[in-house]
Amino acid sequence: MKGRVVLVGAGPGDPGLITVKGLQLLSTCDVVVYDRLVSEELLKFARKDAELIYAGKNLGEALTQHSINEMLLKRALEGKLVVRLKGGDPYVFGRGEEECSFLLERGVECEVVPGVTSAIAVPSYAGIPITSRWFSSGFTVLTGSKADGSSIDVNYIPKKGTLIIMMGVLKIDEIKKVLLQVRDINEPVALIERGTTPFQRVIECVIGNMDSCVKEHGVSPPTIIVIGEVVKLRNKLWKYQ
Repeated sequence: MKGRVVLVGAGPGDPGLITVKGLQLLSTCDVVVYDRLVSEELLKFARKDAELIYAGKNLGEALTQHSINEMLLKRALEGKLVVRLKGGDPYVFGRGEEECSFLLERGVECEVVPGVTSAIAVPSYAGIPITSRWFSSGFTVLTGSKADGSSIDVNYIPKKGTLIIMMGVLKIDEIKKVLLQVRDINEPVALIERGTTPFQRVIECVIGNMDSCVKEHGVSPPTIIVIGEVVKLRNKLWKYQ
């Protein structure tokens, strides 16, 4: 009998942000395949006899995407219920669509349980609403590191509104150059490192010095970059967090 795979969004770091459905599946599955950014606190909810497999994406030690796909397929064909536990949401730069299509093409059932994406939750935890009737009626989420190794595409950058860049801190020099083609040099920026965790750190700057701030403060992944006038609201809202 074939098993099935469920891609479960674990949320952005705070283990309390996983959904009820995600937690229920985690506590009943046979196999958990989890990523680097998943809180290890969540693994305590797995069955004691469940197989736990680390499939993190650290440089130099990560399983390749092909290896992960094959592993999910193998466990499912053994008749097991597999939870693929991903940081944030599986379909927001989580490569969930690659894994799900791979499985479905081979006749394996694949379900997706959405998660709280860091693109929204991390700014919120830092006191920054990504939309505001005062400052921004919309937002755009971009990846700072595309599949071909390049940085953000200037064609995707709106002239106004909140801009959220994920996985971009290591390409901050390139990102700054592209941003300055579209946005104002003095536009507010928030660099939010390890958001929603006890180690969260927020550094405010502007587009013009965002690269030097990253270097001066030693900002490292995972970091969400928030750009726009909404960053100013942190001064009003953070005290209530």
